[in-house]
Amino acid sequence: MKRYLLFLLPLLLLTSCIDEEELDNNPQGNFEALWKIMDEHYCFFTEKGVDWDAVHEKYARQIDNSMTESQTFEVLTNMLSELRDGHVNLYTSFDVGRYWAWHEDYPSNVSDTLLRRYLGTDYRIASGMRYRILDDNVGYVRCSTFENALGDGNLDEMFLYLEPCNGLILDLRGNSGGRLTSAEQLAARFCNEKTLVGYMRHKTGKGHDDFSGLEEQYIKPSKGVRWQKPVVVLTNREIYSAANEFVKYMKVFPQCTVVGDSTGGGGGLPFSSELPNGWAIRYSACPMYDVDHNLAEPGVAPDVKESLRQDDFNRNLDTIIEHARRILKGK
Repeated sequence: MKRYLLFLLPLLLLTSCIDEEELDNNPQGNFEALWKIMDEHYCFFTEKGVDWDAVHEKYARQIDNSMTESQTFEVLTNMLSELRDGHVNLYTSFDVGRYWAWHEDYPSNVSDTLLRRYLGTDYRIASGMRYRILDDNVGYVRCSTFENALGDGNLDEMFLYLEPCNGLILDLRGNSGGRLTSAEQLAARFCNEKTLVGYMRHKTGKGHDDFSGLEEQYIKPSKGVRWQKPVVVLTNREIYSAANEFVKYMKVFPQCTVVGDSTGGGGGLPFSSELPNGWAIRYSACPMYDVDHNLAEPGVAPDVKESLRQDDFNRNLDTIIEHARRILKGK
């Protein structure tokens, strides 16, 4: 797969080479600069049904040059929230403008208390992932982030250790993304041939619908140890960005079942630019799709929908993990 971007996570990691029109460094100038950057480069106006001209009219009335930095930041952040996009962030020295309703408005469906029960204290750690063999000979891997680079040697050791298991549970719940290359690298441990996993389009002009044609995304099999047995991936709404892409990849592989809630999304490759006052703006610029041409931005649906249940919690059981164990046992 092409290395379009090293990171997909809620941090500013990429500075684009976009030349913006010079505007005054005052509240109104920064407002106009921000609106114009988004107007020309953001990729989901049509899909989200956002009338960006109407948004300009609404928020331009709230801006004047007597405003403080904090007041300006609040108006600009509110304007960006109209896009309902977790990849849209405004970075300042005192705060980060953000939209997190993609997971805050939903049940978390993960419990640290329950995870401690399954992992215990004698788990192993490789490339930031915690793993162990459960008492029914099912492998369990807790992958809570893709922020870390994954070492091929670490992955080999982990999969060799879990090789005797009858199946594998890969728990991604709460993983808000990180390195797209790490997501690709882990997914490559689950395929034996070059596999089409989705598509991407690139912005080709300043119009809201100026995009290239669909470009294929592929995962190539790893040269290291690859998992050949059934695997269940656990998901919740907090899965975003690179982790969202990982779930999209895994759904293509026939030995994989996804259990839990729909992921949070983040299917737009982010780029960034700068306002006259030095504040940085990050935004989704390149839309990504699954193999059926469905937009990845709204999230990836599970194969089996499951939620944590209070009666199971009272018995110190994670409903979603237990459902995965039943699937791996063929029940």
